[in-house]
Amino acid sequence: MTTLQSPGGTRSGEPASGTRGFWPIRDLPVVGWLLAAVVVALVHRWVPEARWLLLHLLLLGAAGHAILVWSRYFADTLLRGPATPRREQSIRLATFDLGALAVTVGVGTDVWLLVLAGATGVALAVVGHVVSLARGLRGRFRSRFAPTVHYYLAAGALLPVGATLGVWLARGLSDPLDTRVRIAHAGINVLGWVGLTVLGTLVTLWPTMLRTRLADGAEKASRVALPVLVAGIGLVATAAWADQPRVVAIGLATYLVGVLVLARPMVDAARAKPPAGFPTWSVGAGLLWLVAILTVVAVRVAVGGGWDDVSRALHDAAPYLAAGFVAQVLLGALSYLVPVVLGGGPAAVRAANGALDSAGALRVALANVGLAWCLLPVPSVVRVVASALVLGALASFVPLLLLAVRRRHHGTATTAAAVRPRGQNARLAAVGVALAVLAVAVAGAVDPAALGRTSSADAGVSPTGRTVEVEVVAEEMRFTPDRVAVTAGDRLVITLRNESSGDVHDLVLETGADTGRIAPGEQAVLDVGVVGRDLDGWCSVVGHRQMGMVFAVAVSGAPLDAPGDPGPGFAAYDPVLPPLAPGRVHRYTFRVTEQQSEVAPGVVQEVWTFNGTAPGPVLHGRVGDRFVITLVNDGTMGHSIDFHAGVRAPGEVMRTIPPGESLTYRFTARRAGVWMYHCSTMPMTAHIANGLFGAVVIEPPGLTPVDRDYVLVQSEQYHGADGAVADLDKVAAEDPDAVVFNGYPDQYAHEPLLARTGERVRIWVLDAGPSRASSFHVVGGQLDTVFSEGAWQLGSRSGPSRSGGAQVLPLLPAQGGFVELVMDEPGDYPFVSHVMVDAERGARGVLRVRDR
Repeated sequence: MTTLQSPGGTRSGEPASGTRGFWPIRDLPVVGWLLAAVVVALVHRWVPEARWLLLHLLLLGAAGHAILVWSRYFADTLLRGPATPRREQSIRLATFDLGALAVTVGVGTDVWLLVLAGATGVALAVVGHVVSLARGLRGRFRSRFAPTVHYYLAAGALLPVGATLGVWLARGLSDPLDTRVRIAHAGINVLGWVGLTVLGTLVTLWPTMLRTRLADGAEKASRVALPVLVAGIGLVATAAWADQPRVVAIGLATYLVGVLVLARPMVDAARAKPPAGFPTWSVGAGLLWLVAILTVVAVRVAVGGGWDDVSRALHDAAPYLAAGFVAQVLLGALSYLVPVVLGGGPAAVRAANGALDSAGALRVALANVGLAWCLLPVPSVVRVVASALVLGALASFVPLLLLAVRRRHHGTATTAAAVRPRGQNARLAAVGVALAVLAVAVAGAVDPAALGRTSSADAGVSPTGRTVEVEVVAEEMRFTPDRVAVTAGDRLVITLRNESSGDVHDLVLETGADTGRIAPGEQAVLDVGVVGRDLDGWCSVVGHRQMGMVFAVAVSGAPLDAPGDPGPGFAAYDPVLPPLAPGRVHRYTFRVTEQQSEVAPGVVQEVWTFNGTAPGPVLHGRVGDRFVITLVNDGTMGHSIDFHAGVRAPGEVMRTIPPGESLTYRFTARRAGVWMYHCSTMPMTAHIANGLFGAVVIEPPGLTPVDRDYVLVQSEQYHGADGAVADLDKVAAEDPDAVVFNGYPDQYAHEPLLARTGERVRIWVLDAGPSRASSFHVVGGQLDTVFSEGAWQLGSRSGPSRSGGAQVLPLLPAQGGFVELVMDEPGDYPFVSHVMVDAERGARGVLRVRDR
């Protein structure tokens, strides 16, 4: 085994001639990128778009700048070539940083031209970097360290390709092409530009940090691993191009093999000289996260097999790849390299080392235990605390870096960290683990559900002896149904099922009764007991109540099975507008079913539905969002779908598909409004009258949030024989048996919409017809905002009208809009179609307003 040497016989960690003093100008931007990432990390849980800003700040900005600086430094040192002229390097770094800033701002603001300009600058800087490296390699191909520079060349050659794909993404693509290009973009940039540079550098840097020799076989492993790693990246990109999602798993597995080839000599070096400080612990932990993430993502993709599975796996892995791998390797390497490059003699280097190694074992333990907690299905408050631990541990590098610079300049030698006994490091690590566990335990104990006072639900009423059992589903930040009605004296038993993809939920009632926290896929039973008064409920996970996870128990004195009332098993169609989904591309699967359903008290019909309900699911988006709908025909006849919210040639996407087949309907929402979707198979009146319709809500830009958001879809019912489809003779004669909101007559008279005095309520209304107009009115209220068919009729996005008012929202079939109003007095405010014959047919409900 041999010792790695740098020019003039110095150790490889020491600066080459001409590099001393470049720290203030060339590495200071890394601190700026890291500080920006910390700020964005503090808000990214509340601003979904901030996630992509955070990734670009860390992976493109901080890591990219460090790569340009340190790969150039190592190439000069390892090849024993002349130092790169400072002016050339400074211009290159400035071009890169300005380009990276433009890309980051462009991604955050969705300005494609800014992304294009920034990506061009980044690509030019990296191409110049590659050309410079290639020039330096001429005549030195036989150098034992030339393979490290080959890693840099491969990484630099890949970045312009990844940047081009990023510009393509910013321009806007339809799915599934958007997903495929995004996968290729991430694979090339993260595994190529960042991954190859990191792995190539650690071949020589890792033993240098450990202060030991290169392990036997390290140079051979370096030569063997590079083509394997590049092949893995190529397979990921090829899979995206060839539309073969499972090949992504093969590419990731291939890349993992390359990582493991390099890992063997690194493990040997660590055995010879175990890691003994923050730099090596942090880098080692980062590599372990890389191996774990590659393994998990490869398995998930292989098992799932679809582009949605690939997208979800990478989406879930991104924060751990950024914080666990990239951030820890970057901070660990800088903690070793900065004191060496700062120089100033042995005492100054030891002083800087001591500052950057402060509480190293504690910081590494907090960061990695915190990341591990975030992986578990823990309550939201626990995940918030764990995230704060990770952020604090990583962000501590910045003040310690400034302390290191100060100690170096003042010559304050602090060698305690360098000579700290191994037992003391172990104790610090144990303290870090204990603090992480304690913080999480305290967070779990401070449960908002435990803070409420218990009270009785029966209000002194006599039990009726009846038991009402209700199933409630927690999913996508709402309960379905979010309200149940019982007769005073009934016993209520609620089964709560958590169908969320990742969040835990619970149901807490104002009495103090609660289900306890329920992990995804699990359920719990809450026996409320005898109920004699109205009750409010909510999910107590931090922030979930504010995002709309509220529940109500409504108690009436009359029996539920009174004439004209739905029975005790009835659950009203959820009228709450679903929250905006994160991201700008929304994917849904709509299944057409033909099923028996009660459409009015005592009336059972064959209903045709999208996803089991009539109307179908409410979609919610913004102008510019892209929707990808997979329509699956599970019925016995041909069906189709037509989205008014998008502009598409009807021939292909609106075609009728036979039973058992599917199609994909893609559209971009270019304009705001309440848009209808429906089956367009002829006779269209029959398919709409039988239930195949729904609403797409596209918010006007800058729409102000309100306290309550509801959606009502008016339609007609033409009852046929018991259990049969709609009577087409009645349809043709425009003689409906019922006119309804959200598929059932009078349902919101029995399960009212809820509000509090002083709250602003927004009600989105769509007239789905197929034939009758609507005149939406709230009895006792006045409308101060009216938006109809894409235009403001009263008020504006800046606020409601101060003096004018409206009494109705008039709509023809297939038209939509919304109204807003505020009620100052508590009470029941009926809402109706003021085509009064239709109100009497069932187009009515109640907005129940309670005191705050």
